[in-house]
Amino acid sequence: MTARAIFTLTVFLIWTVLLIPVQMLLVQLKSPLMRSLPYFYHRTVAWLLRVKVRKVGEPSAAAPTLFVSNHISWLDIVVLSAAMSNVSFIAKQEVATWPFFGTLARLQRTVFVEREKRHRTAEHRDEMVERLANGDSLILFPEGTSSDGLRIHNFKSAFFAAAERPVGSRRLTVQPVSIGYARLNHMPVGRRWMRLFAWVGDEDLLPHLWRFLKAGPCEAVVEFHQPVTIDQFNSRKGLAAWCHQRVLEGLSDINAGREPGQRSLPKPLHKTPPQHAASAAD
Repeated sequence: MTARAIFTLTVFLIWTVLLIPVQMLLVQLKSPLMRSLPYFYHRTVAWLLRVKVRKVGEPSAAAPTLFVSNHISWLDIVVLSAAMSNVSFIAKQEVATWPFFGTLARLQRTVFVEREKRHRTAEHRDEMVERLANGDSLILFPEGTSSDGLRIHNFKSAFFAAAERPVGSRRLTVQPVSIGYARLNHMPVGRRWMRLFAWVGDEDLLPHLWRFLKAGPCEAVVEFHQPVTIDQFNSRKGLAAWCHQRVLEGLSDINAGREPGQRSLPKPLHKTPPQHAASAAD
């Protein structure tokens, strides 16, 4: 196990170092390939890490789309990037300062936000709207942090402010996405092994990465839910609550090993349903 982990990490570093200058050049030239190279890169990394990515449903074909997903691990970046092309992420400002991984985030043209400074919400919204207006689809983790893979924290409605602004002549398409880790070594993950995937709290990245590399092949599931616009709701809070519920339902099915159930379509909300840090382990 250790020998394979060393081999995997070595190949990953070589492959990444080779592609970094290529992506740097594409970004400087503003080539359309700067959007598609990360998809090719992450699909290769997923194969190298022995992560099988299974998609349920299809990502929105509308350009642009704001994808909103639960957040479990650093591995989410690889899985979501391998599941859909031409996307960038919205991440906390600290990620930009991380050695090596911060460089990778910048090269994928990540939008960095200071989540604890509410007075900058309008500034971040405008940056997101500008990127979306340029045709860039973005992936948002509206929990504002990672979870233990068994439950989902509240979705912060402030992150949905971009959905209130029109993109061109239409409303922004928003698509909820559930991501979960279903199998490890061909066996259900369950509560016992979820800690190998979930990266929470103050745990250092490198020890968590090392444990994962030694764990064995796994399956990640990504479910794409019904795309919507804010016009189908009474507020961004209503939109955030509906997305939260869809993502929770999807994660519950993934954790239980069930096929996706019937998802309810959005209805106009007269009252915003409450959110809570609901469990998806049942």
